[in-house]
Amino acid sequence: MRIGKGWLFVLGLFALPAQADWYPVAVRADGELRQYMPLERASRPWRVCALLPHGKDRYWWGVAWGLDGEAARLGVRLGIYEAGGYENAGVQVHQLHNCRGAEADAYVIAAINTRELCPEISRLMAEGRPVIDLVNGLECQGLTAHSRVDFADMARAALGYIERLRPEGSYRIGWLPGPQGAGWVEGLEAGLRQGVDARRVEVRHGGYGPVDRNSQARLVRQLLGEAQDLDFILANAEAAGFAAQLVQGRGDESRPLVLGTYTTERIVEQIRDGFILAAPSDSPVLQARIAMDLAVRALEGEPHPREIGPLIEMLDRESLPRFDISRLMPPEGHWMIRRELPD
Repeated sequence: MRIGKGWLFVLGLFALPAQADWYPVAVRADGELRQYMPLERASRPWRVCALLPHGKDRYWWGVAWGLDGEAARLGVRLGIYEAGGYENAGVQVHQLHNCRGAEADAYVIAAINTRELCPEISRLMAEGRPVIDLVNGLECQGLTAHSRVDFADMARAALGYIERLRPEGSYRIGWLPGPQGAGWVEGLEAGLRQGVDARRVEVRHGGYGPVDRNSQARLVRQLLGEAQDLDFILANAEAAGFAAQLVQGRGDESRPLVLGTYTTERIVEQIRDGFILAAPSDSPVLQARIAMDLAVRALEGEPHPREIGPLIEMLDRESLPRFDISRLMPPEGHWMIRRELPD
């Protein structure tokens, strides 16, 4: 991928230190606000298996970078696997089975869907292997801990931003959540249902699809072809990025304003350039770092929260310069990390 001038600007504006402590960090842990401090070092080089849904976009590059950096800091050995897309639930099941066969000590899992991995996870839990739910949401019984942000809160944050812009009158939202069945999408839709006043807000659902550029571009074109009177588009990062470029080309004042349901590097650039109005950030790099620390804490019998996540930050052109971008993305020159579990 070629880094254009816009990205050089972003990377220059938000300098990422090569070595920096990410802690202490403000989190919500088991319902309480607190400052989180990780362990200084693991007592032994535990072997941890991390499963991610894909490595196609910068969001998951950041997650992999966070996992890798924290594993190195703690002194544990890490395997990172990605399934190639949300359509590949069977691949992720196979990857988990292989990690179990390789006798990994603990597992950090960003699941493709909420329940597909539960039978294999139940066997791991019965063997005393810690399993940490990362980012996406698992609905399996007895998980060790969850490092994630409630995506219902992400949706409510975006809707709250819209409400502050439109305190009176009715309006129409085009909605493009992402892949059906993914835990984070289910969270977004729950937040939408809870946050929308149906008496004055009409939601036009644009359909579900994998979060790759081609799939989401098709859904965006279809939505805009069928609903030409939208005031806002609220969408996953790929859909929001494409929609912002498409509606900007109209050049009229009636075009809908675009918001993301979460933030990636591309969304940061488009907020800065005025294409996208705003988006909430769930700080995925921090979620990954915390998940790795949770895995080691569980292995070493250290106390740890069951539910923990960084605080959601709503980003727009005003707040963006104050945001610590290392919570969202790896530094320049870092790409998706894939690695077999070391012996």
